[in-house]
Amino acid sequence: MSRGNSEETMRSKYKGVRCRKWGKWVSEIRVPGSQDRLWLGSYATPEAAAVAHDVAFYCLRRPLTLESLNFPLMLPVASLQADMSPRSVQKAASDAGMAIDARQAQLSQAHYSPGGPVFESSGEAVWRGWEGNQLGSEGEANLSISVEDYL
Repeated sequence: MSRGNSEETMRSKYKGVRCRKWGKWVSEIRVPGSQDRLWLGSYATPEAAAVAHDVAFYCLRRPLTLESLNFPLMLPVASLQADMSPRSVQKAASDAGMAIDARQAQLSQAHYSPGGPVFESSGEAVWRGWEGNQLGSEGEANLSISVEDYL
């Protein structure tokens, strides 16, 4: 990989994130103990895909430290239950990523500079509307969501 090409460097900036050739950012994660991959979604920003990956990584592996995450300060640990099913993990990750994309859309509509920060450094602004959702097997019914659901 050429480090001189900023597009290639940007594509590999976050763990578990890649850019489709048409510009959408996607995330998926391997399920521990199997060869299966869990699709986490397609997002408008690489940060949203990275947060989705962080949530799934935490739910599936429960690491002792958060150092291996892309955005450790943004992980809504209080909202994530132990022993979640793969579909619950997928929904939690998707909700987190969509919340980031929704926040970016709000900032863009408010005429903030494009390319500015997607979230506050503490992550509190992004999680205010999301953190109260406790996810478990009963919350798996509908995985069809869009950015508009979070505006």
